[in-house]
Amino acid sequence: MVKRMRIIGIDPGYAIIGYGVIEYFQARFTTLAYGAITTTPEVPFEKRLLTIYEDTIALLKRHNPDAVAIEKLFFYNNKTTGIDVAQARGVILLACAQCGIPYYEYTPMQVKQAVVGYGKAQKIQVMDMTKRLLKLSAVPKPDDTADALAIAVCHAHSASSRLLEQAMRAKGGIAVDLQRKRHIGTR
Repeated sequence: MVKRMRIIGIDPGYAIIGYGVIEYFQARFTTLAYGAITTTPEVPFEKRLLTIYEDTIALLKRHNPDAVAIEKLFFYNNKTTGIDVAQARGVILLACAQCGIPYYEYTPMQVKQAVVGYGKAQKIQVMDMTKRLLKLSAVPKPDDTADALAIAVCHAHSASSRLLEQAMRAKGGIAVDLQRKRHIGTR
């Protein structure tokens, strides 16, 4: 029997941490909540981390998810900002561990692929498709919140694929590795 999956998607940061809470059941989404944890620049950084940690704990306890999906970090330009985001992400993962909730990481390309079907989709395409999939009247603001919902959708699609694969293996079926098949091709 397939159970409902409650997922919290998190777009990590240290000024704005977007979150989105969804349920996924029988290929249908239900949006339960979304918003942002925010901190201000005038507060010392260690106090900002404490706020992120405490608010994440409260979020996890309030919604009691089966899993947390969080974006993997990539450093493109500003490594100093990336280090600060990594520290914020660390306290979010600590909160998950202390609450006993497993977390799963996804790259931006994986999120785009899962939501839009194209790993190099534009941000606006991801936001629009997230709005459509979740049957929202508008794209949530701030953008970090919309990103968090997209990360949750990505996990729903990815986790349901893994569950199907496990079920097929348990019943003696064959799971197909589509990525490998693409590279191998046919002779």
